[in-house]
Amino acid sequence: MFVAAHGEALKQWYRFPQQPDGLVNALCSKEQMYHLAKAHGVPTAETRFPQSREDVEDFAASAEFPIMLKASDGARLFERTGKKMFIVRSARELLEHYDRYEEPGNPNLMLQEFIPGEADSIWMFNGYFDDKSECLIGFTGQKLRQCPAYTGYTSLGICRANPSVAAITQLFMRKLGYRGILDIGYRYDARDGQYKVLDINPRIGATFRLFVGENGMDVARAFYFDMTGQAVATSNAPEGRKWLVEDRDLAASFRYFRDRKLRPLEWLTSFRGIRESAYLADDDPVPFLMRGVALAQSPVRQVVQSIAKLISRRAHSRVPQVSPTLLSAREPANN
Repeated sequence: MFVAAHGEALKQWYRFPQQPDGLVNALCSKEQMYHLAKAHGVPTAETRFPQSREDVEDFAASAEFPIMLKASDGARLFERTGKKMFIVRSARELLEHYDRYEEPGNPNLMLQEFIPGEADSIWMFNGYFDDKSECLIGFTGQKLRQCPAYTGYTSLGICRANPSVAAITQLFMRKLGYRGILDIGYRYDARDGQYKVLDINPRIGATFRLFVGENGMDVARAFYFDMTGQAVATSNAPEGRKWLVEDRDLAASFRYFRDRKLRPLEWLTSFRGIRESAYLADDDPVPFLMRGVALAQSPVRQVVQSIAKLISRRAHSRVPQVSPTLLSAREPANN
């Protein structure tokens, strides 16, 4: 978004894809993205954008639950709550969440239909589009596990070919005139047999190293090659290639175990096919070690902060309280 806003000044020193005016902001806004998908005939989850509590009450009166409560600007909601979305299961819960999380005078929450399905219904596309909006390299895959569970980032992903998802994405981006790296998410809706777009990220995605071609090409390398005038050698990702985020997947797995969505043997066999992980690498163990140190420090830091607060409260309670009368007596007279 910064590059889109300051492209004229930046292009004197940098090379980057020249996007159509307003497109980056439109794709980053879930509301504008929804209307773009509708305008171009791309299936997407039905969504409402309430402007008041009354709008939410009207929606709740006839809505089918559960529904997804999200934010048009996810960063704003995450800064305030630490979450980007909620699965809401009743009208009462919806109104409680709306009252708690909506920003007065600056509506940001949206109501989206919940598309049922297990992990195999969640699809991703990662690709790079040149200055003619042609896809030079593209990959598809699935989220096997997410953190937070069911609604979060990919913690275990797998490469799987899906020509339908690839074709939908490439046609959509060509119509929009999109250029550069793209990370886009879909959900397969078994009720009508359609892949429905949920999120479009006009940037590199956190999961991009899941998608690596047999020749080592990924979207970051494709971007560099294209920006420096070199040919981008296309390649398919090995079918079944897996990528893991170690700490996030461990945290997510506990939730799946608790919900009986994952069994111990199934969990163990799910690690077959992992070609790469977010932190651990044979030739460079430092990131993994530093991540472990950071995770170990986190609970220690919380304990230290709690003790410090307790000491502060006790020290404050021991400070002698001076009565207002005595304070007044000590103040100099105004002459």
